[in-house]
Amino acid sequence: MKITNIETFFYHPGGGKNLLFVKVDTDEGIYGWGEAYVTNTKEKVVSEYLNAISPLVIGREAYHIRHFGQTLLDDFAIRRNSVDLLCAWSAIELALWDIVGKKAGLPLHRILGGAVREKIRLYANGWWFGAKSIDDTVKRALNVVAQGYDAIKWDPFPGPWRTFISRADETAAVENVKAVREAVGPNVELLIDGHRRLAPNHAIRVIERLEEYDIGWYEEPCPPENIDLTVEVKRSTHTPIVLGEALYTKEGFVPVFEKRAADIINPDICAVGGLLSMLEIAALAAPHGVAVTPHNYNSPIVGLAVTVHLSAVIPNFNIAEVFVNLIEPTQSIATQGITIANGWADVPDAPGLGIDLDINELKKRPYSPLPGKGLRDYREEFPRKVATVAPNVFNPA
Repeated sequence: MKITNIETFFYHPGGGKNLLFVKVDTDEGIYGWGEAYVTNTKEKVVSEYLNAISPLVIGREAYHIRHFGQTLLDDFAIRRNSVDLLCAWSAIELALWDIVGKKAGLPLHRILGGAVREKIRLYANGWWFGAKSIDDTVKRALNVVAQGYDAIKWDPFPGPWRTFISRADETAAVENVKAVREAVGPNVELLIDGHRRLAPNHAIRVIERLEEYDIGWYEEPCPPENIDLTVEVKRSTHTPIVLGEALYTKEGFVPVFEKRAADIINPDICAVGGLLSMLEIAALAAPHGVAVTPHNYNSPIVGLAVTVHLSAVIPNFNIAEVFVNLIEPTQSIATQGITIANGWADVPDAPGLGIDLDINELKKRPYSPLPGKGLRDYREEFPRKVATVAPNVFNPA
């Protein structure tokens, strides 16, 4: 069964980012769907990688998944890996697994040895996007909890993502979490995302203040380039530490396990090279007592489907991510999708990934630029930050 065509589709969900899907066709008429992890304003970078990779894969056997991944690294990338390359390869790799499952007439999880759980617990993200205040965040949190989610994640820190922040910004984050905890009660897990921004002294001060609100985890508190920074934070707290969204290879996770830097890892199956890479990373984590909570800033169709199949088969799975703000905008493109109810996803029984997309609907909302964060000027920002901490420095009375 040979690959005959690879086609990419952008889909504009109305906000956040353009989603990037891939359809792989074969000479037997069986096709598969994949999805690449992308970020706003960089979607076309991944698309260009797909354009470069596709001619190398077309004409080859669809079953040679492991071989493709290795030769792309060795011969195409000449052993210079990058996240954008891996995001592109993830989309093709996952589509090939969809094809394998359809050819076998089996859902992917059965090909992988069978599910060890019937449903997949989900935590909600994306619900807080655009919140203008703490009160607004609280209202949105109550709304998503009313939908049945008992675990919600968000970033409570104000302002741009900076390594060194003011005490006022630390306090704003703590007050944000406090307000949400008081509103949703004690039975909802509050998962706090640091987005890799803080120096250890800030991260430790914040986590010490957040412990009284019984948060479920503290995700990526420090820049990931130096794992020792996160180790310092982890040693200061009993709150579980999550790390791994910005790591893309199994080699990158080795020091995380060796240094006991995290209790939980959160790689993204649409960013690390696909299913085989995720299985290897999860297997590496297991003997170190580290759980896997797959990151999934992808569609609640393809990205969520492959995440669900993975989550169904790995023994050290904990909880998976879904961006609830993408559910309604993508309903029209799914002719077959994942069933989500009360914060849980069903494990599909249909062959392959168990999903399908409507190409005509996809084409109705093609790529369209979305506002990016832009580049802020440190020269303007620095006096503001210093003035917040010590106004007399720039304003002598």
